[in-house]
Amino acid sequence: MGKVLTKSFASDNASGVHPEVLEAMARVNPGHAVAYGDDPTTRAARETFRQVFGEGIEVFFVFTGTGANVLSIQALTRSIQAVVCAETAHIHEDECGAPEKFTGSKLLTIPTENGKITAEQVRPFLRSIGFEHHAQPAVISITQATELGTVYRPDEILEITRFAHDHGMRVHMDGARLCNAAAALDLPLRAVTGDAGVDVLSFGGTKNGLMCGEAVVFFDPSLTADFKYIRKQGMQLASKMRFMAAQFQAFFSNDLWLRSARHANRMARLLADRAGGVPGVRISRDVEANGVFAVLPREAIPGLQEAFFFHVWNEETSEVRWMTSFDTTEEDIDEFVALLKKTLA
Repeated sequence: MGKVLTKSFASDNASGVHPEVLEAMARVNPGHAVAYGDDPTTRAARETFRQVFGEGIEVFFVFTGTGANVLSIQALTRSIQAVVCAETAHIHEDECGAPEKFTGSKLLTIPTENGKITAEQVRPFLRSIGFEHHAQPAVISITQATELGTVYRPDEILEITRFAHDHGMRVHMDGARLCNAAAALDLPLRAVTGDAGVDVLSFGGTKNGLMCGEAVVFFDPSLTADFKYIRKQGMQLASKMRFMAAQFQAFFSNDLWLRSARHANRMARLLADRAGGVPGVRISRDVEANGVFAVLPREAIPGLQEAFFFHVWNEETSEVRWMTSFDTTEEDIDEFVALLKKTLA
């Protein structure tokens, strides 16, 4: 695009920073604090994570979602091993090969119609175990909510984690939009992660109102023996970590994470309802979190993108993706739907 987007449905990480997060960062700005996480704000944030995800967890803050995913997988694998994931997974499609480059592990992908995988789909990969010519399956990585906007229920996650653990594998969750998934299910974050058997979580904040900062959460502390070195070598150790930690403190204060996620989800449903009523628009997937997928006349897309930028998901079928965020307004939706009607009339 090359320009500032005043309004868009491009991605929830195109939004600004939530004012409560900015205020929290400003509060920790005066004066000096010990660098690299040995400061009161970071210690408090770690304790908050334990209150949310369980007393036995360990948490490490990193800069980016890609960093969180890559380092999580690196902590679980050796270069002779493999990670099984959906073919739509961010680690496969949108991280420029970083997981394979930096972990040395191979990605084994599963075709999926809705972004979700099942234990039975993983089973065929077990044939490689013990066969020296094949990378050894060691990790199943699932995304919550998925890149197609679908949400795993706790029983679906538990089925995968039990299967994995029964076969000596670990489970990583890419939780870039975990908050939206938990809000959609009306469940605590812990219920769809550690309580469902997930071993390591990449917990996202940037897509839900943070400026920068993700977290790697280990539900099995025995996996963290070398992780502080892995994080440093992976160039993800923040010097002024208090600013990252302050964001998460605000995130969990007064249920900001939940308020923001619920709002984004509600705006997605509203957008789907109103846009779906426009002749020429077909909502192509169920709306479970904060993503709306629709099929439009191909010739209408460029003009619409000029006013409200969004991404084309599938060029061949003319399917587009609209993402809502904590700062999407009903007025934004009304304006966009009016534009849709005018363009498609």
